[in-house]
Formats: sequence, structure tokens, C-alpha cells
Amino acid sequence: MKALIQRVMNAKVIVNGEVISNIEQGLCILIGISKYDTVKDIEYIVRKILSIKLFDDESSKRWKKTVVDKQFEILCVSQFTLYNTWKMVYLEPTCKFAYRTMDL
Repeated sequence: MKALIQRVMNAKVIVNGEVISNIEQGLCILIGISKYDTVKDIEYIVRKILSIKLFDDESSKRWKKTVVDKQFEILCVSQFTLYNTWKMVYLEPTCKFAYRTMDL
């Protein structure tokens, strides 16, 4: 499992001109899940995302608060290309992707 985390003031997902989801201040996470990832892997990354200190505290000290502490939002976007590699000018899949959904 791979995740790319970015702090945002706002973020949204637009598909065919329609806003599918949007958030105000918080985290935008691009996440790649392979078929080899387990529920245990997902639980681990969720705990990590919720506990990582990426935000300032009330006295503007950096890296003191979590997204939960600040009551910010999270936008999580599937990004299977995190598991791809580039060879020449073609994108080549290097592993099998998840083909089923999991209830979290």
C-alpha cells in the first residue's frame, strides 16, 4: 500500500465537470492499494494518517497537531498509478491491483 499525503486549504474531485467530493482545510490523500494488501495493512495506514502531526498548534508551532486534533477533513482518492513504473514512453503495470472492495 502506498499513500501520498498533502496538506490542503481545500480540495475537490471533479469528474466530467461534476464535483464528486470536496473538503475544506485538511488532508488530500492519493492512495494505491494492491491485491496483496490486507485489512491489517489498511488499518495500519489509517492509524498512521490519523496520528501523523502535520499541523501547527495554537501558538503556531509546526508539526504539533493531527488532522483529528484540528477537526479537519480528509479527501482520499484512489490512485493505482502509484504502483506503476515508467519504461520508455509507456506506462507499465508492475503488480496486480485490488479488484474488490473492502468494508472499513
